[in-house]
Amino acid sequence: MLRIESLSIRLGEFSVWDVSLEIRPGDYFIILGPTGAGKTVLLETIAGIHTPESGRIILGGKEITSTEPSLRNIGMVYQDYMLFPHLTVEENITFGLRQRKISSDKQHALVEEMSSLLEISHLIKRYPGTLSGGEQQRVALARALVLKPEILLLDEPMNALDGHTRERMRMELSRIQKLIGMTIVQITHHFDDVFALANRIAIMREGRIVQVGETSEVFLHPSDTFVAEFLGIGN
Repeated sequence: MLRIESLSIRLGEFSVWDVSLEIRPGDYFIILGPTGAGKTVLLETIAGIHTPESGRIILGGKEITSTEPSLRNIGMVYQDYMLFPHLTVEENITFGLRQRKISSDKQHALVEEMSSLLEISHLIKRYPGTLSGGEQQRVALARALVLKPEILLLDEPMNALDGHTRERMRMELSRIQKLIGMTIVQITHHFDDVFALANRIAIMREGRIVQVGETSEVFLHPSDTFVAEFLGIGN
């Protein structure tokens, strides 16, 4: 379980104010909000990229507020995938394993497992620049998942994909999440992602969480006018 307690941080024009959330094991949790609401800042603070000014982050019963990112057992995939262009697909996937000094035999076994799961075994000797957007996303997911994270954070992971590829990747994410029982937190602007993937959602506005709940409950019972208008719900 991931628990966020009264988290606050300001980064230039972006901020998060007094955010409290509880994300249960196995949740596919999506955070929605307009541009500038603080969604990415919140995600990056959970990952350890930023240190909050106040509040706590607790993962699996252990406080990780000040823990180094590499020691948090959290995976993160950005919308531009951030693959290393000079490394092959296989080398990209094993990058974190090498950092952890995993044996080469174990690395090979884990790469085979993840490549098979994400159906990219035929790509492992290629370089990122030769791949489509959907293929690059699969490689980025494999690189994150191969480390067996306790939770996976996705920052607009399908923003750069065309409509057909987005639909395929939604199906892929849903399949993987159900297959391995991964807890996923995703931010997105696309309501199609919400309906296809999320069992719970949160709405952010100006750095604050204004509503949290089961997906259907939030859409059926918006907490205020802002949530209703943002979700496109008319009276």
